[in-house]
Amino acid sequence: MAKFLVEGNKKLSGKIHVAGNKNSVLPLMAACILTAETCVIENVPAISDVSTMAKLMEICGAKIQGVGTSTLTINCREIKAAPLPSELTQKLRASVLLVAPLVSRVGEVTMGYPGGDVIGRRPLDAHFQILEAMGAKIKSSHESFKVTAQKFTPGEIFLMESSVTATENAIMAASCANGETVIKRAASEPHVVDLCNFLCKMGAKVEGIGTNVLKITGAETLLAAVHAVRPDHIEVGTFAILGAIACEKLEIAPVIKEDLDMILLTLSKFNVNYKLAGDKLTITSGKLKAVEKVVTDVWPGFPTDLMAPMIVLATQAEGVTILHDWMYESRMFFVDKLLSMGAKVEIADPHRVFVYGPTKLHGRKLDTPDIRAGIALVIAALAADGKSEIANSELIERGYENIAERLSEIGAVIKKSA
Repeated sequence: MAKFLVEGNKKLSGKIHVAGNKNSVLPLMAACILTAETCVIENVPAISDVSTMAKLMEICGAKIQGVGTSTLTINCREIKAAPLPSELTQKLRASVLLVAPLVSRVGEVTMGYPGGDVIGRRPLDAHFQILEAMGAKIKSSHESFKVTAQKFTPGEIFLMESSVTATENAIMAASCANGETVIKRAASEPHVVDLCNFLCKMGAKVEGIGTNVLKITGAETLLAAVHAVRPDHIEVGTFAILGAIACEKLEIAPVIKEDLDMILLTLSKFNVNYKLAGDKLTITSGKLKAVEKVVTDVWPGFPTDLMAPMIVLATQAEGVTILHDWMYESRMFFVDKLLSMGAKVEIADPHRVFVYGPTKLHGRKLDTPDIRAGIALVIAALAADGKSEIANSELIERGYENIAERLSEIGAVIKKSA
């Protein structure tokens, strides 16, 4: 079990590179199954989730080159129906994205239930809704489920929830359906936009990209495509919070301006000093002030994946901030670790905390509960007096490429230990 050893209270400064979007690359990989031709995905983050997705796809016959590098070359000419084992699907929530592509190509898929971070109930109801609406049959047991369909049928679907992965499965299923599919209440996050653009390159027709209503006209045969993963806006927000707490000056690049509207609005309310010029975001130190409330919402609202780092930011802001994540009932449960570091936080209920700042943080031995809480603890440790030890660091590395090395380049004293 790996851990990060962090020495805090060092003034950091410099430039940090933003990796490709974790939540983009996984659906892009799954979409490669839709064609028998070779696809190339560039700007791939070197994270363990990519390796797990590659292993699942290879079980089904995919040939993948470049795992662990910034470029993947994927050929799914000889794709086949093969059970996807629970020991792999439980490691990766995004394994559910393989359902629509595999059913489109070979008519069926049997897989163990997807796992990932334990931050609350994340059922598959929205996925089953779209699959059944498009003509699939589903059989489920305690340990796995099976989806079969001769061919997906087009139609109109109003999603029961604006689920990102359910939207992505619907888009991929519609891309090979014969006719037009309309998806209402579709998720519109940057990673959904990335998938739509990739599928358009492959020959599908997608209208309404970036909106909550998508019209997709399927192609009889999808073709090869080359696509670069967009920069990860969650990383941008995470590094901006780090810059506001622990850096004299931090230059973050590359960024995409339209992905950052709500993030920058929220940071400005905390009095974070920033400058956005082209594809570069610069954060400089300043006095932080609390805001009345930060509430997560569906895109383009404040992203749930930034709630944990934002709680750390609030510990360094003068005043009281209420932070509310209604999406996941366990998102807030890492704050006991911040309390051990000296933060003043009250848990109102599983979805809300009150943070009183500013408080001086102190290094501690900590455990990583999930990806986003893990990176929040890294930020807290870098801002704290003394040394911290953050266990289960492999969870953090599921979502953040070479994070210890990148932070070291801006002056952080952090190293990985077995």
